[in-house]
Amino acid sequence: MAVGERRINGHLLARLIGAKARERPYYLAVGRAISGLVLDGRIPTHTRLPAERDLAAALRLSRNTVTAAYTWLRENGYLDSRQGAGSWTALPDTGAGAGAPFVPVTEHIDLGVAALPAIEGVEAAARLAVDQLAAHVGGQGYALFGLPELRHAIARRYVERGLPTTPEQIFVTNGAQHAVALLMELLIEPGDGVLVESPTYPHPLATARHLGARLRTVGVPRGGWEMDNVVDAFRQWRPNLAYLVPDFHNPTGALMDDRERATVVAEAAKAGTSIIVDETVAELAIDSGDQPAPMAAHDRDGRVFSVGSATKLLWGGLRVGWIRATPPMVSRLMALRQRFDLSTPILEQLVVTHLLADLMRIRTERSRQLRRNRDALAAALRDRLPEWRFDTPSGGLVLWAQMPRPVATALGEAASRHGVHLAPGPVFGAEGTLEHYVRLVHTQPPEALADAVRRLADAYADTVAKPAPAPRELYV
Repeated sequence: MAVGERRINGHLLARLIGAKARERPYYLAVGRAISGLVLDGRIPTHTRLPAERDLAAALRLSRNTVTAAYTWLRENGYLDSRQGAGSWTALPDTGAGAGAPFVPVTEHIDLGVAALPAIEGVEAAARLAVDQLAAHVGGQGYALFGLPELRHAIARRYVERGLPTTPEQIFVTNGAQHAVALLMELLIEPGDGVLVESPTYPHPLATARHLGARLRTVGVPRGGWEMDNVVDAFRQWRPNLAYLVPDFHNPTGALMDDRERATVVAEAAKAGTSIIVDETVAELAIDSGDQPAPMAAHDRDGRVFSVGSATKLLWGGLRVGWIRATPPMVSRLMALRQRFDLSTPILEQLVVTHLLADLMRIRTERSRQLRRNRDALAAALRDRLPEWRFDTPSGGLVLWAQMPRPVATALGEAASRHGVHLAPGPVFGAEGTLEHYVRLVHTQPPEALADAVRRLADAYADTVAKPAPAPRELYV
């Protein structure tokens, strides 16, 4: 990414700094506030900061105060400056590791992998699928677009959610990651700009980088999307593609409302941006209430591609996903797919088709299970780690916790020694940020979650008891 492609004006930065600018000493409060915004991913690295006089005017502080704040940022590695050219946000070199992979650790209590055991009824659906297999074994076994009955079931569910859809708009894949990778392969050329959230699910970032994309990030703080920043990102960068998770966002758990979805789609249309919408956990609402319509309900020109999956709702062993697109794009996806594989296994598609016929019962069962687990995890955190901050998610599988100190990577290592597997915040950052955060999944039963948090509290105590880093590596 070329330095200086992203700018932030004085008034927007002043809004993000907020009341912290009134703390004393003023220069240190402003410097720490800006470094915190960078560490939390709310201001991407390589963003050009406003001129000192502009920020001073917006904050109603003296220019000398802002000059001192910028100096503090440079000395601590959060700002790169060039004489006469400006200053850009950066990250200090902390020597942090790459973070925990998303693989189960069987000897640990797993708070890292967001996957549930199979829903009741999978075995019965599998037996019914085997009985139906006789109708298919006489053919070649390739359903290039997906089994017609499964495409009908998926399309019907979109209609129920408020999005008119025909089976010809559905393309069946081997899970959601396969779907996202195919879409990126189709939509990205080397050098294209791709807008992603920070934090976000990391595997699509790896795919975009592999395809030669230039990643641009927009922050998603604990409370959800800051729409001023989102709008600004589309207008400044005019990215070719955006990858967004509006439904029980991974990892923050935030839910984008209808107005915000309409705003995103409208700004993307103005910028000429296509959107991949990851709806992997859209069916996993925990709290009652109306769910927003899919983001594609606001689409008027076929720019929004919806990705769904049976994996999170039904079982990780059912690697069946799908893409909702226009029929011409479905044909293009089918042609592209032939470079990698031919189709999704027939038997698994039959199993998922049977289970989708019982979707309301399954959603109710999952909601009850996840509410019990989520509430147990939240209660244990409030009891054992009361200084941690988090918003209780209204759906999904994860809880995003903010710690007073930026020790996520070190905590991940310490937690492993205490028998707990978790995902440190930097795993979800495009640029190594988010050391104040950890993602905790609530897929374990309450008693296991209580034990995990007890161990996690001990690991956190061990972590913060270590000597503070040198000044050049200071976090705030």
